[in-house]
Amino acid sequence: MNSQFDESEFQLINRAYNSTFQPGRLSLGLVVPLENYTAGPVPTMTRHVERVQLAEELGFSAIWLRDVPFNVPSFGDAGQMFDPFVYLGLLAGKTERIALATGSIVLPLRHPAHVAKASASVDVLSGGRLILGVASGDRPEEYPALNLPFSERGDRFRASFDYIRRMWEETAAFENTYGSPDGDMDMLPKPVFGKLPMLITGGSQQDPDWIARNGEGWITYPRNIPVQARIIGDWRQRVKRAGGPDKPVSQSLYIDLTEDPDTPPQPIHLGFRSGANHLRAYLVSLQEIGVNHVAINLRFNQADIETTMKRLAGDILPDFTW
Repeated sequence: MNSQFDESEFQLINRAYNSTFQPGRLSLGLVVPLENYTAGPVPTMTRHVERVQLAEELGFSAIWLRDVPFNVPSFGDAGQMFDPFVYLGLLAGKTERIALATGSIVLPLRHPAHVAKASASVDVLSGGRLILGVASGDRPEEYPALNLPFSERGDRFRASFDYIRRMWEETAAFENTYGSPDGDMDMLPKPVFGKLPMLITGGSQQDPDWIARNGEGWITYPRNIPVQARIIGDWRQRVKRAGGPDKPVSQSLYIDLTEDPDTPPQPIHLGFRSGANHLRAYLVSLQEIGVNHVAINLRFNQADIETTMKRLAGDILPDFTW
């Protein structure tokens, strides 16, 4: 398919997207809360702002927040507890350069007008530093609390996604199941550079080709290298068939970094315990198969968190900084 874009390049969208994602390169971010909380689902949020500021000082590309409206016992993780948009507003004022990212806002649980306004507000307050990861949600217990059917989350996600995009236009007029603005009013503020990068998480109950056409990138889950390579290859082909520029792939990774750099890997939930040498080799392999960003989660890290952040910055980050 002929395209006006160079397929080897990503779009230039905003400061966060442009600094976090580069074709053929991998960058590193961190998931909040930046602490070990294996004893239970609720973190203490110890030194939470100071640790985000430390992440920026050390050169990590992005800080990722999750959207966990309810502490669901079967899920076992309350995330950072704070509402992501309220917390992003705080972090926007406490940082200057690091990308602020959501991984991910559960669109079917929120009215898209609120998401459009809140996300644009954070983007403006941070000077164009928001990456908006979105998802359909995977905790069925939350839906009855909001009187919403879990079975309809796919349709609601797609309608919400379209509503948000349209609402960033000037005096938007359109019809949508969430509401139909008539063009006689406008939602302010608008994103700094006109729109926000919206990265779709997992399948989000959508056809993969729809995701490839509509998202500015894809957030997926950790897998072994051969499987991940096959899945990313399929994603790239779908993006190519859709026309337009290439789009980045991001994934999460839980780690427990040991002091001995030669510690061999041992599996933990959605990641591994290892020394720096294995971690570096694994990240290099991810870069080689086309992963553009890894959001590191330190929930199961046994060593001191700030010491670990500094070791990551000293031993790992230089290989993934451009």
